[in-house]
Amino acid sequence: MKYNRILLKLSGESLAAGKGQGIDTERLQAYARQIKEIADAGVQIGIVIGGGNIFRGLSGAAKGFDRVKGDQMGMLATVINSLALSSALEAEGQPARVLTAIDMHPIGEHYSKWRAIEAMKQGKVAIISCGTGNPFFTTDTGSALRAVEIEADVMLKGTRVDGVYTADPEKDPTATRFSEISYDEVLSRGLKVMDLTATALCKENGMPIYVFNMDIPGNLARMMNGEEIGTLVHP
Repeated sequence: MKYNRILLKLSGESLAAGKGQGIDTERLQAYARQIKEIADAGVQIGIVIGGGNIFRGLSGAAKGFDRVKGDQMGMLATVINSLALSSALEAEGQPARVLTAIDMHPIGEHYSKWRAIEAMKQGKVAIISCGTGNPFFTTDTGSALRAVEIEADVMLKGTRVDGVYTADPEKDPTATRFSEISYDEVLSRGLKVMDLTATALCKENGMPIYVFNMDIPGNLARMMNGEEIGTLVHP
């Protein structure tokens, strides 16, 4: 496969499969099968999942929640999604370990780089929850941080869109997809690949990002086998 160790970022909304909220079990199982497929090929996998299908701190703050408490609620939402994914993976026969940036024993082990790497070397999927463990940071930034920390070869962003476009393809039918693009161009064009903090962190540490549509079964393996089905964002 193209990469030996990856950090896969999944959005919480994707787990809802268009229902807006909650966890769609069919989508969850489909993700688990895709992840197991590349794990069986020997790829070491770390995963970060958002919590937007349950609660999003920023939108909560806009409705009157204290921002810090809202973000903490969002962190807990990522733990729920992480536990769901670990359960789905284990049902497929793929061992997984949930790590939490906030001490939350016995729900998950307290995250450290070395625990995550140890789990991956043992053939387990390391699911890293609670974002960075701090308010005012998105799970995009948490993903970028974890990708750098665990020394991943690439950060994969599995979304419902098949890459980075010149404009929002859902709003602009003339938008075209990039096969690859630099961080500088992403920033200068104002493209919303990730938030600015996450993009800057990846740029500063030379961490490439590959954006692809995870909702199509088999796409994760296709991407790992070198098929150009998305957009590579590189230094």
